[in-house]
Amino acid sequence: MALPLYVKCVEKRKEKLGEDHPDTLTTMDNLAALYWSQGDYASALPLYLKCVEKQKDKLGEDHPDTLTTMNNLAGLYKSQGDYVLALPLYLKCLEKRKEKLGEDHPDTLTTMNNLAILYQSRGDYALALPSYVKCVEKQKDKLGEDHPDTLTTMNNLARLYVSQGDYTSALPLYLKCLEKRKEKLGEDHPDTLTTMNSLAGLYKSQGDYASALPLCLKCLEKRK
Repeated sequence: MALPLYVKCVEKRKEKLGEDHPDTLTTMDNLAALYWSQGDYASALPLYLKCVEKQKDKLGEDHPDTLTTMNNLAGLYKSQGDYVLALPLYLKCLEKRKEKLGEDHPDTLTTMNNLAILYQSRGDYALALPSYVKCVEKQKDKLGEDHPDTLTTMNNLARLYVSQGDYTSALPLYLKCLEKRKEKLGEDHPDTLTTMNSLAGLYKSQGDYASALPLCLKCLEKRK
């Protein structure tokens, strides 16, 4: 239902405002995001490329809208496994957001988290770890420990520790994240269940089946 509306909106804004108008480009970015969410990377990619090019020309490389599209384009490349193209975009976006918005700004922290995920996906844990640690510290200070973005980064950091076999560091993060997500999002929320499942997996890896089993059963029941 949303797709034809976005397509028509882009067409109409091009006609009325021009292809370079900020409102047209915002809608173009939204349409690309919709294609991406549907797994239609072939349709999303050219829109993001055109949008970021036009925003650079019209608004400048440092403009928040340009940086948002740049971050989104990097995310699309990451989803496709094209880390070579994603990495320089994330690095540039992070640098520019630090300069324009500050290191503590939520948008800056979003890119910092995305960059850490990219490093982790490449198996570059030495670069991922300090990015996650700094990001979660800043998010706690700026957004609060209960904020969904903070909890997402906390969950990601715990997952990284598990990948490194550092269960001692991962366990308290998963426990806290699960507790906070239950309080803020509810026990049935997909993010809560993701953490619950991850915690069960950690207990299983430690051979603590007595703790893992009830979590697995609850998670399975909630996901039905």
